[in-house]
Amino acid sequence: MAWGMHMVTITIDGIRLEVPEGKNILDCALDGGIYIPHLCHHKDLSPLGSCRMCIVEVEGRDGIVPSCTLKAEEGMAVTTRSPEIERLRMLALELLLAGHPEDCSTCPKYGNCELQTLIQYIGPKTGRLKMRVKGFKPQENNPLIVHDMNRCVLCGRCVRACNELRGVKVLQYQKKELETFVGTLHGRLLMDADCRFCGACVEVCPTGTIRDKMEQRGTKEEAAVPCRAACPAHTEIPRYIRFVKEGNCDAAAAVIREKVPFPKSLGYVCNHACELECKRKELTQAMSIRDIKRYAAEQDTGFYWRGKGKQLPDTGRRVCVVGGGPAGLAAAYYLRKQGHDVTIKEALPTAGGMMAYGIPSYRLPRQIIAEEIKVIEEQGVKIEVNTKVGQVAGLLEEYDAVLVASGAHRGVRLPMEGSELDGVLLNTEFLRRASLGEETGIGKRVIVLGGGNVAFDCARTARRLGADEIHVACLEARDQMTSSEEEITEAMEEGILVHPARTFERITGGDHVTGVDFMKVKSFTFDENRRAVIEKEEHSGHHIEADTVIFAVGQRPDLPPDCGLLRGRGDSVAVKDVEKDKSTSVEGIFAAGDVIYGTKSVIAAIESGREAAAQIDRFLGGDGDISEVLAPETAAEPYIGCVPGFGYQERTKPVIDGAAQRADHFQPYNHGICEADICREAGRCLQCDLRLQLAPSRRWSDFEGNQGVER
Repeated sequence: MAWGMHMVTITIDGIRLEVPEGKNILDCALDGGIYIPHLCHHKDLSPLGSCRMCIVEVEGRDGIVPSCTLKAEEGMAVTTRSPEIERLRMLALELLLAGHPEDCSTCPKYGNCELQTLIQYIGPKTGRLKMRVKGFKPQENNPLIVHDMNRCVLCGRCVRACNELRGVKVLQYQKKELETFVGTLHGRLLMDADCRFCGACVEVCPTGTIRDKMEQRGTKEEAAVPCRAACPAHTEIPRYIRFVKEGNCDAAAAVIREKVPFPKSLGYVCNHACELECKRKELTQAMSIRDIKRYAAEQDTGFYWRGKGKQLPDTGRRVCVVGGGPAGLAAAYYLRKQGHDVTIKEALPTAGGMMAYGIPSYRLPRQIIAEEIKVIEEQGVKIEVNTKVGQVAGLLEEYDAVLVASGAHRGVRLPMEGSELDGVLLNTEFLRRASLGEETGIGKRVIVLGGGNVAFDCARTARRLGADEIHVACLEARDQMTSSEEEITEAMEEGILVHPARTFERITGGDHVTGVDFMKVKSFTFDENRRAVIEKEEHSGHHIEADTVIFAVGQRPDLPPDCGLLRGRGDSVAVKDVEKDKSTSVEGIFAAGDVIYGTKSVIAAIESGREAAAQIDRFLGGDGDISEVLAPETAAEPYIGCVPGFGYQERTKPVIDGAAQRADHFQPYNHGICEADICREAGRCLQCDLRLQLAPSRRWSDFEGNQGVER
């Protein structure tokens, strides 16, 4: 009960309820488990009383009144069912149905329509009144939203949601001859009417008149906020974007840190799968989510999280993590927070894994990795570098649990003619040597075989090491290359030549590489066993001269065969279930990250490490709950207001050095979004999560025993 709220006692159908004085009777009944039929009413909207479904009688008063506009008073006695109430409700329902299409079974909201449940509850018993055809053409040319006024029952929910709740004021009552309908002024498209596409109108519509254009995938929450669902760590993206818009980067960074311990690194190199699902791209372009994350992390002072996060008492249990990459570091961090003693054993001179030895420093500065690893060490995690583990199972003699998170650091050499020649390098070894400042062995003319991000990392690193001519060739067609578009574009700007849809016939040379023979690919598919099916173009053979060839066609784990664990495909460590159970063939040993599924992304590795940490904690007797709250728990403001031209706002571009200024050094060249532009970019967000704050509809079938059925 809110402080100072005066409570009164009322009875509804003989049931005594204690309710806040002045609260409308309909909500009092529904909150008290008593169903009263309704259609125009919604808990988050002002009462209207237009549908006449929620009518009731009040003892001592004449007439019948809508319960949604009736205020609770001490001693009030309310009746929700009587012959007269039933008659009037049925008449009101018949009038609603007179202009409604008789196509429930083909309606896109079939089974989820509030009008349909009302028909089931009330009747109608007498058959419909004479039908009329409204004759509206469904509007399907708006992004994200379909507007079909033939289904409208003029409940007014969408108008109230748009005008009063959101303050956008796009939807209004309109007239077309004798028909009243809901639409935009002068029938403008939603984009032109400055709609914010928040989805509130869709969420409150009871009939499917206004509905989502995109087919729902997954749960309602996943469909409503697809960026969060697409993020492997399920970071609260709209929430931290909103904090950035408000100028509170400390809070934004705390939101990110609730799920990942590397916000700044991810701000540089995250593969931003979230942006691929961002609804904003249906209007103009997707939000610059990664750049917003980076800005928040760079401005963060640690006010909400440094020294204030979760740290459970010591348990006395010891955990060894083999591998100090993103999966191992994340797991160690959360296991330490659960109170366990954690030691990381890392084979290389520093921790960081592929973040430090696979991603070039011009993309991810090494001081950022070191800064974020220091936070993990400050939490109490011990890191032993230059410590390679061979027999993993033997660690159980010293530790209570072991996590193998050693990544996939061994490059793949294709079994083709010339693959063993001098001058043939492997991606991982080449990038590691470049990162350590060691001699890489490249010449002046380089061919990189492969079309993923690692291939372009190799090519662009070769450019910075002084190669004069660099080619990237891959089997995939240009629009099917697995590298990000920005990597391909920036590489081409730096003078790197890209050859998609090419087969690698042979590497030529005697003692040393002289080039590669290629053929053009006509089609490239996979059969049911995931084996490549390649059709070559006849007479398309050609040769490119080179003194260095770099294989960038995949990576594998580098654990020895006798490590003591059951192995899976591609030398991976076999676990019981990659997603749900990361235990291995040896009890007490778990595995996570690239070592179990191959190369994916930094954010995927972090989430894999988080999942492993939860499972190891349960194995050691904990509850497995690694969640923590760091950011202030403030509710988002539902009143977002009108923003002229909102739908047409273009994506803000980061500040990037030109190719001539960036291609000869390893310093960062992408400087992110500047302070002057960040608020505008954050303001482009549709705030899809606001939709989930709206109360769900309450239907008679949700109430125990379906009490009160009148049929």
